[in-house]
Amino acid sequence: MNDIARSLTRRRFVQLATAAGTLLRVEICRGDQASGQTISLFDGHTLNGWLQIENSATSFSGSSITDLADLAHKLTSSPDSDPDTVSTYLRSQLGQPLIQQLSTDTAAGPDTKSLQSTLAKALNAVISGPALYDTTRFASVTLRPETTALLRQSPQGYDLERLNKLLLEDAYPNDLARSASAGWIVKDGVMASTGSGRGVIYTAQDFSRYRLMFTMRHVSGSPDHQACVLIFCTRPLLNEKPLDALGGIQFQVPNGGHWDYRPGKNNAGGQEFTNPIKPHFDVHSWSRVEILADASTGTARMAVAQPPGSKGIEVLDFNDPAAGKIGPIAFQMHNAGLFDEYKEVTIELNPKTNDLVLLR
Repeated sequence: MNDIARSLTRRRFVQLATAAGTLLRVEICRGDQASGQTISLFDGHTLNGWLQIENSATSFSGSSITDLADLAHKLTSSPDSDPDTVSTYLRSQLGQPLIQQLSTDTAAGPDTKSLQSTLAKALNAVISGPALYDTTRFASVTLRPETTALLRQSPQGYDLERLNKLLLEDAYPNDLARSASAGWIVKDGVMASTGSGRGVIYTAQDFSRYRLMFTMRHVSGSPDHQACVLIFCTRPLLNEKPLDALGGIQFQVPNGGHWDYRPGKNNAGGQEFTNPIKPHFDVHSWSRVEILADASTGTARMAVAQPPGSKGIEVLDFNDPAAGKIGPIAFQMHNAGLFDEYKEVTIELNPKTNDLVLLR
């Protein structure tokens, strides 16, 4: 066991251990516990019981390219004069049209956002391809410990894409932004997003019928977006690239916006979402939120009380039997630059009543 643990990155080892524990506990959460039992999902000190996914772990965006001119110069230098074998390899993969565009458009100094986006997409195609690492190709590149640890695992699938991205970041440390180490942290007793990029933090356990309660506030955003909770999510398998937003149903808190991330959907939905009232809560103030969900019927209702302790109002209902799914619950960071905070997160398993307690 010790040999196995040493061969894994700390994050990966924790994920595997948590996943193993989940398999032992998941049946309990699906309905075997006594009705009305309430458990805490966040102790205010650690993120134990939660897993994180950063969408940027396996892809670049245009903003990931921090020095386009320098990167373009390295990629467009002639092979005879360029001892950088990583650039030589990338040049062959990106194709002559893009290499020519990098040479001419960068030199001309136009608006670079479009070119950055084009190059990021091309690099993402390389990341999703075969393993990039070759001892000769990366002989002059200093690899960070995280990259080396992952390389030793001979990763496949999702982890191979992550490795390929880390390798490119290490090869161009001044030109490409490094992947965030964590999208969520514990700060002053709250679960806080770091603004690092699009992604989710989700429960290690799966749930079926429950009453989720939490206190939250949206601190800031640039660009801005409402804080988001995901239910009826699809848990990613080992080495599998996760669905965006875990393919779940999004409830935006506290004002009741929504989105449907199920495969083939990715839209605001239709009649399955209803807003009993359109509130105008101050998103920057603390709110107490309740979500009553049942995977067996594909139904969920949300109520909000602002300030916490006051009588709440129902702000969003969802009803689509086809959407009901036993799975994790997640908090979503919709995009980079968002800072949200959650605390006092509890879940009541198999509630004895189907009424919203915040309405009492």
